[in-house]
Parts: sequence; C-alpha cells; structure tokens
Amino acid sequence: MMTRNNDKALAAFMARKAEIDTMLARIQGLSDEHFESSPDEIHWGHVGDLADISKNLREICDRAFQEGEYSA
Repeated sequence: MMTRNNDKALAAFMARKAEIDTMLARIQGLSDEHFESSPDEIHWGHVGDLADISKNLREICDRAFQEGEYSA
C-alpha cells in the first residue's frame, strides 16, 4: 500500500512540476518581450506591476531556496 501512495504522490508531484515549468516558460517569454511594453509607453504603473511581480517571485525563491524568512 505504501508504494501505491508513493506512486500517487510522485504522479501529483510531477503534474505540479509540469505546471510550474509551463508558468516559468511563460514568464520568461513575457520578460524576453519586456512585458509587452515599449520604452515610449512605460509609466509608473508598469514599474509598480513589475515591483509586485518581483516581490512575489522573491517570496517563491526564498521558499524554494530556504532564504530570507525561510532560512534556518
């Protein structure tokens, strides 16, 4: 029974990993395109949006790498 539970956990883990890989690829593509903004259109709202995205990504990185508030 333990193997069956482990198999299910592994399958769920791999499904979540695939979701993350897809999201990371989309974010990278958007970043490569400068978040679909041209230099002449940039305003402080864009800066605020990127600051919020950066904050959220920092939280994720801190958790994933056990840094910041997640450090030992």
